[in-house]
Amino acid sequence: MQFTDKSPQTNLEAILERIFSNRRITRQDQHIMMSNLLHEEGLSDHHIKQIDKVFDALKRGLIKVVD
Repeated sequence: MQFTDKSPQTNLEAILERIFSNRRITRQDQHIMMSNLLHEEGLSDHHIKQIDKVFDALKRGLIKVVD
């Protein structure tokens, strides 16, 4: 399986919407978000806050990790 490190903003937005609506995250989604955070170039404050919310929800057990 190959991961995309630099995904377009629309793809990131779709991933974030899917995670929040399903309350689930795949390992690939997690990898894409981590890569985007590490390469913060072009990420809006909104996207950074949304990604932070996902990781906070993961820590609190509100979002499940699925494969």
